[in-house]
Amino acid sequence: MSSTKLFIMLPVMLAARKLDGEDPKVVNLLRLAYGGIQACCVLLVLFTYIRSTAAAQKAQGTIYVPPPPQPFADPNGKKKYTEVKYGTHLVSTARSLLGSTLFGICMTVGLHLYKGMVVGLAIQTIMGPINLLENPLVKALVFGNGLRREDKIFSEKAAAELTDADEIVDESGNPVPRQTREGRVSASFEDLLLDTWDAGNKADVGKLLAAVNKQNCNFKTSESSWTPLMVLSGLNASGVRDAIRQLIEIGADPRIVDGEGWNSLHWAAFHGSVEAARELVKDESLISVKDKDGKVPLEMAKSEGNTDVAKFLEASRNTETTGTNETSTGLRKRK
Repeated sequence: MSSTKLFIMLPVMLAARKLDGEDPKVVNLLRLAYGGIQACCVLLVLFTYIRSTAAAQKAQGTIYVPPPPQPFADPNGKKKYTEVKYGTHLVSTARSLLGSTLFGICMTVGLHLYKGMVVGLAIQTIMGPINLLENPLVKALVFGNGLRREDKIFSEKAAAELTDADEIVDESGNPVPRQTREGRVSASFEDLLLDTWDAGNKADVGKLLAAVNKQNCNFKTSESSWTPLMVLSGLNASGVRDAIRQLIEIGADPRIVDGEGWNSLHWAAFHGSVEAARELVKDESLISVKDKDGKVPLEMAKSEGNTDVAKFLEASRNTETTGTNETSTGLRKRK
């Protein structure tokens, strides 16, 4: 438990013990406060769960997640990381949050109704939302900038960040042999592509660019059909715009869509990469393409709060529309 939470919880416990549990007015007010706050918490958790599930459908790659902090863990001991698919971990974390929230509400209400416990009701009225606000998914999806891999909200590592001092286990707790791990970090093109994505805005774009050629520039990943151009379009790393231009010059097609119907401009819009968008809109056809949910890149940028990209795409669309109208007017005049 963090010192901040402890600092809040102790006064709350002391104050809760002074409540008159025999006074119907006090009890009813407490029930009303608890019910209202927990209803908001449930809505917040449901929103987080829905967004996590949607994000997991596009998530790719393997991550290595450390266990929760232990108060008596050996600081000099080997760090143990669990090997898990990013999308799987995202969904399981969101499901765990939803389950624990509902279970906590049921327990608190049950103890209050059958045992007349008022103190627990008062404590959870305050501590419930505080616990929720400390959850990494809630902080990222509701109050933060979304699920950006470079933020490492689970304190995870990518394959390239593992060291010899790290102990790796699978989801069942079985050790992962070193040779297996080395095989997974091999220099296959798909691994390189996913490692670049895992590195986020700190990615070495030049390394990926050096591995791309005319034969693999439109390569698609096995799970969700990501291309090198899509991955670069979703990054805000240094040199992204030049890299995108070079890929297009050797034959990379920005009109290719992934499993969700996103083209490269959708990727730039969703992840807030203005530099990528500036290069991609040179192909004006990308602006009006809709994904499987019927969203064009501009709508996606707006829904994700990426105002810089949204403003740029809005201006680009207006320019395109103005140009079309001028042409139409000219044709009518010639008639």
